[in-house]
Amino acid sequence: MATSDSRSGTELGTSGTSGGTRGTTVIADTVVSTIAGIAVRETEGVHSLGGGATRALGAVKDKVSRSNDHGRGVKVEVGEKQTAIDVDIVVEYGIPILDAAKSIRSHVTDAVETMTGLEVVEINIKVLDVHVPGSDDDEDEDDGERSPSKSRVQ
Repeated sequence: MATSDSRSGTELGTSGTSGGTRGTTVIADTVVSTIAGIAVRETEGVHSLGGGATRALGAVKDKVSRSNDHGRGVKVEVGEKQTAIDVDIVVEYGIPILDAAKSIRSHVTDAVETMTGLEVVEINIKVLDVHVPGSDDDEDEDDGERSPSKSRVQ
């Protein structure tokens, strides 16, 4: 019989109707981080997950592998019955950060607990930056005609 020591994730017992165990279910850490990442991205006010370097490396990885890493910017610690989650985010300008954090905690808790059966005991949120809409577009479309005073103040 295999033990959970050789696996990355948590092993949940499954009881049959007669009270005996009919097997185990193993949930990998990456499953929890993917579920949490998707829930965070679906939250209003969240621009992206992860820091600048993480996003840049993730973009390259996504192009090479032709898939999205939904767990990027999310770290999880999974136990037998509980999980703790750390999330690095960039918020949209104008969104109250504390309200966004409450929404993130609610969405992630609902998604992870519903899909995995694990109790979410902690969600730590690190806000790394604020995204100003249009700021990325302005840099890409700059023809060098911007005056020095305009580049210093927005």
